[in-house]
Amino acid sequence: MSWNSALYVGRVRHHRFRPKPHALAYRVFWMLLDLDEIGPLAANLSSFSRNRFNLYAFRDTDYGDRSGRPLRAQIGEALASADIAWDEGSIRLLTMPRILGYAFNPFNAYFCYRRDGSLCATVYEVHNTFGETHSYVAPAPATGEPLRQEARKVFHVSPFMGLAMRYAFQVVPPGDHVSIAIDGHDAAGRLISATMSGKRAEMSDATLLRLLATHPLLTLKVTAAIHWHALRLLAKRIPWRRHPAPPERPFSPGSAVAPHAKGSIQP
Repeated sequence: MSWNSALYVGRVRHHRFRPKPHALAYRVFWMLLDLDEIGPLAANLSSFSRNRFNLYAFRDTDYGDRSGRPLRAQIGEALASADIAWDEGSIRLLTMPRILGYAFNPFNAYFCYRRDGSLCATVYEVHNTFGETHSYVAPAPATGEPLRQEARKVFHVSPFMGLAMRYAFQVVPPGDHVSIAIDGHDAAGRLISATMSGKRAEMSDATLLRLLATHPLLTLKVTAAIHWHALRLLAKRIPWRRHPAPPERPFSPGSAVAPHAKGSIQP
């Protein structure tokens, strides 16, 4: 059966530039899930389930406001909050699934399409280790080039970075490959750079079983890596910042950057 949904296998890289350099990289894979296909996928794949335990699982309460109400409707609300006109085409979520019952996704991306197949907008859902979540919503200009978008940081992610920052996104939407590069800028310039990139693979039981062997306990390792590198940053005496209250609204608007335009990043 042919699916819009797929797997992407690749790497995540992070680089901090100041006050002391720090870098990390690890192998990872993601599911690209068309929200309308999650139920049929669970019915057709023996290793993947929805809202119940399996080797791989999608749990509705892991996403959006975590209430379990229809995720498609929640993303529609996010687009409306940013005054983005969307004609209710497909929505495809790039995420790590639950693996053997466990998941933690620091970052999810929703690609929102028009009915004619063109990309309308992206929603970037960010989770921190304090159980909080926030989403940045940005339009996608109709160009054949990688997307360039910006958003003001309003959500606490790491105790080693403040809120006086802006994010710059450069995105290659899912095709044969997918790539999301995020630079974080403060008053002194670029502070961090993070990239997630992967190559498309077939959504099948055979591929999922192979990935279970090549990426064992992936989601648990992501959580362990976050805490391990936090200890390393403490050892480097990177200043620790207090945890501010999360924003009152669940969504923040971002903006598109014109192709070839010079960056307008200001914290």
